[in-house]
Parts: sequence; structure tokens; C-alpha cells
Amino acid sequence: MRISAVIGTLLMVTSVVASLPNEDVSRAVMEMGRTDNRTMQHLDVLVNRIGGRPIGSDAYENASYWVADQLKKWGLEVEIQEVGKLPVGFNRGPWFGRMYADTSDALDFVTPSYTSGTKGLQRGPVLIEPRTTQEFERMKGKLKGSWVLINGVNTGFPIDWSERGDSIRQIAKHYNDTVKDVSKRKSEPALFYREMAEAGILGIIQSAPVPLVATYDRANIMKMSFDNLPSIPDIKLNDQQYKLIREKAERREYVVLEFDIRNHFKPGPVAYHNVIGTIRGVKYPDEYVMSGCHLDSYDAATGGVDCGTGVAPNLEMARMLMASGGSKPDRTIMFCFWAGEEFGLLGSKFWVENNKDKLPRISNYFNRDGGPTAASGLVVPASIYDDVRKSTELLVNYHPEIKFTVERSTTQPQLPPTKPGSSDHAYFQMNGVPVIAFRTTDPLGYNFNYREIWHTNRDRYDMSIAEYMEYTSVVQAVTIYTIASLNKLLPREELYLKK
Repeated sequence: MRISAVIGTLLMVTSVVASLPNEDVSRAVMEMGRTDNRTMQHLDVLVNRIGGRPIGSDAYENASYWVADQLKKWGLEVEIQEVGKLPVGFNRGPWFGRMYADTSDALDFVTPSYTSGTKGLQRGPVLIEPRTTQEFERMKGKLKGSWVLINGVNTGFPIDWSERGDSIRQIAKHYNDTVKDVSKRKSEPALFYREMAEAGILGIIQSAPVPLVATYDRANIMKMSFDNLPSIPDIKLNDQQYKLIREKAERREYVVLEFDIRNHFKPGPVAYHNVIGTIRGVKYPDEYVMSGCHLDSYDAATGGVDCGTGVAPNLEMARMLMASGGSKPDRTIMFCFWAGEEFGLLGSKFWVENNKDKLPRISNYFNRDGGPTAASGLVVPASIYDDVRKSTELLVNYHPEIKFTVERSTTQPQLPPTKPGSSDHAYFQMNGVPVIAFRTTDPLGYNFNYREIWHTNRDRYDMSIAEYMEYTSVVQAVTIYTIASLNKLLPREELYLKK
């Protein structure tokens, strides 16, 4: 018994040692990270050459094929996987606006995706929307050729132009018409949207806090056809400019606005795709470590932060591993670029639902979708703490001011969630797949505020932090290679209770 125990122990030790990641690969990745780090080059192409990328846009399709081409060029196996189709597509061009009054000023505004542009440059006077049937009838003759200021405050979403939105407005209009106390009337914006559009208004304008948020209405997009599209612009205007223009309109001062908004639709159906690059494992090819990000973005800016800061490191990790001798990991490593995260986690949900057989054999799914901060450490189950800490020791001093740390998890196992969360890890987690994430920090004091950029017209390349991005590509590449080389899958029992 004692001899058997000793032999068993020796075999265990040998297994752990043999399964540690190739130190040469880690050192080569780190050296490449210092001397030939291309993370920001990838980001530049993605956001400055290709641009904002909602699914259904030419930019999203261009990004998909560009990512796939890069992965193929570096030697990965590549799958371009159709996830679904939209009934129509949408492409955004330039947009301009100007106010003419006692002074002239350029206007600061956005429009949500999948909303109408102008018919060339259109100029007209300003009216304030009617709130009762009597008001509408009184001003009906003045609506044609006018811009209408509506109530409410922009949340990023377009005004609902569908039959659903029309029924809500009709209910509110009936209520307002029967309530004499003005202070108790409902304040649903654009109560007479359809009637004003039929009367020939140029568009509606809503007050928008800065920074300007612009998203889209998923439900209405799925009901669109090329013969049934929004017909008038839905403008979200800088709230200070909105206030100034409204005050002028209320005082009946001269004020004229002009807009040139180039929002374009294309006939569908328009397919959208995941892109997955694979480095096949040599010892355990049917076990997986996955690194994911979402390729789509909103398009009021260029998607530089959300989620260019996930896409660019994911690309550079794949490139550096292939170029640094990491092309033969023990387990299969998958680099995933998901479609339609902003549309409802569509790409990652599709993959999970169509790969149920692989889920028990995924060691961890790593997700990056939180801005350009530094991936400076991990919190892992106690049972693998020693392996991961020793395997990433080289990273501790990789950057003189950013310390990479590995800590033991102190949280208790929980049941997997039953509802999806806010990013692409959600459906993996719901199915009990480990989704240990990198800790992200701001150790150099850039004071980055994600909420000032998230889904706004500030989501640009220049809002990224190159030092953190390049650091992240290196430490994630080394760590993921490490996890793929452990002598076991990450233990799920320390993360999740059994259902």
C-alpha cells in the first residue's frame, strides 16, 4: 500500500510538472509584447477604417471578414458561422446640422441606428409639439416643412414609430384630452407622431444629455421591411442647444434649423456571423479554453471602446501565440468574436445552444467587454491556485508599474444563474461553464470613466489606453496558454452548486 501510494504521488507530481505551460512560449510572447505589439494597429483598422458596426451594416460584415482573414493569415483554423438574419440592413453616413437665429451655430446631435435620414439638406422653422387634439388641429396647417421639438429626454432609443407605439400614444392622447388639470396629463413624447408625419413635418427633435447616447429599438427592427421603414429623422440634440432653441420658439423669435443626415437602409434579409479562430490542442483536442469579445458595436461613434478594446487584444493574443511557438497547446484554444451582443447576446447564445456537447469540456470562458483598463490579475479556485500562480510567475514583473496578481477565491459556490446577464459570458455561465474573468484596474491613474463613453458619440479610438491594451494582450495570452496547459480542467464544484 505504501509503495503504491508513493508511486501514485510521483505520478501526480510528474503529471503536474509536465502539464505546466512551456516557459519558452511565455517568454517569447512577453518579448513580442515589448518589441512588436500590434494591439493598437488592430484597433486602428477596426474602428478608423471599418467604423461603427451594428449587425446588419456593411461595416459589421467588413469587420467579420477582416478578422477572419487575419486569423487565417496567422495560421488558425477559422469558422465564419451564420447566426441569424435581419429583415433590413442599415448604414450610417455623415450628419450635419445648423441653427440660424440672431446668431448661427453648428448643432451637436445624434440619431439612433435604424432611423431615417433627411432628404438631402433640409431647412425649416421650429415648432413645439402639440399635446392635445385641440392644439394639433390649431397648428396642423403650420406643420408641413417644420422641425418639431418633442417632450421627454433621450435615453438612446428612437421614438417608437410602429403600431405598438401608435397605440400607446393614442391611449395617452385620449387620457390627456379628458383631463382638465394640465399638471396631471401624461408626458409621453410625440403623442401625435403619426399625424405630424402625415402632415409633412421634416423631423422630430428631443433633448439629449451630454454625452449623447444613441442605440436602436430591437423589436421594431425585427418588424421592419424595406417597404415599411421610419420616414422622418429622430434627432437627439445636445440639451443646452435644445433648451436655447425651445426658449426662442416659445418667445416666437426667428429660428431656423437645417440638417443633412445620411442614414441609409438596404433590402434584406441581411445575415450576420460569428467569427471563431481555433488553435487545436495536441493532448486534449476535445477540451477547450475560450477567449471572447463582441465584434458588433453601436455606430454614433466607431466602437473603439465597446468593444474594440475586446476585439483588438483578442486578435493580438492569437497572433502572438502563433508567432511565439504557442501553436500546439495541450488543450484547444478558441478566440471568439461574437455577433449581436448589443442586440441581445445573439452570437454567444447561438454558439452555446448549438454546442451543448462541448460545454462540459470547457475549462474556462474568458470574456472582455469593459473598457481599455489593464487585465492585471485573476481570482481562481483554491484547488488550482498554486498551479496558476506558478505558471504566471513571469508576469509578476512584466510591467514595472502594473503588477499581475493571482488570488484565491473566497466566494462560496452558487447555483448558475437562470437569466442572462449583461455580456457574452452569460449563456456560458447559465450552463455551468466557468467564466472566471480577469480583474481590470487603472494602476497608472488614467481615471478612465467607462460610463462617459458607453454607447455614446465618444466611443472612439482616442478614448482607448494604449499601455493598458498592449499589456492586456500579453498577460491574457500567457494566462490562457497556461490554463490550456494545466493537467486538469478548472474544477466547477468550487464555482457552482449542482442544480
